[in-house]
Amino acid sequence: MFDHKLNLKEILATHPSLMRDLELVQDLNLPNWCIAAGYVRNFVWDYLHNQESNTPLNDVDVLYYDREDETEETEKRYESRLKDKFSEYNWSIKNQARMHDRNHENRYVSVEDAMSRWPETVTAIGITLDQMNNLEIIAPYGLSDLFELKVRMSPLFRDPEYFKTRVQNKNWLKTWPKLELIEQ
Repeated sequence: MFDHKLNLKEILATHPSLMRDLELVQDLNLPNWCIAAGYVRNFVWDYLHNQESNTPLNDVDVLYYDREDETEETEKRYESRLKDKFSEYNWSIKNQARMHDRNHENRYVSVEDAMSRWPETVTAIGITLDQMNNLEIIAPYGLSDLFELKVRMSPLFRDPEYFKTRVQNKNWLKTWPKLELIEQ
């Protein structure tokens, strides 16, 4: 059986800035954190498409889960600290303990639970470091769609029109022509 987690770790090991980026976030001491979404997805798609250079990122999504402090101001302070250390990225830090309100859903219980409500299965992938600085993967829908180059709506996401518009607006099918859009 093919081990997608091992394959993802091998691909990410070729990322020139991976450990620096993870260590920058780790230094914030956020509870239950990860770098997610396009940071992982785009890098893998670039790799699988044999792109010579990495597709530029709109932002770098950092998630964490902290019920003790759900203020947006705290997120902005964390973003500012990261921008001070590495200003080349547009850091976007969100506490998933408060994002259920914005999405008009029941409270999320973890970062993984929040990610499971994201529009696409291939976006709901995050990476973090464990206490021994080993790479850990968070992927509520697994990694098959990522490696099979399939873009499908997450089962818990409820807005198919938003999903289609998002895929179209992000221009994924042109940027990565091997992708296959799976419509429900």
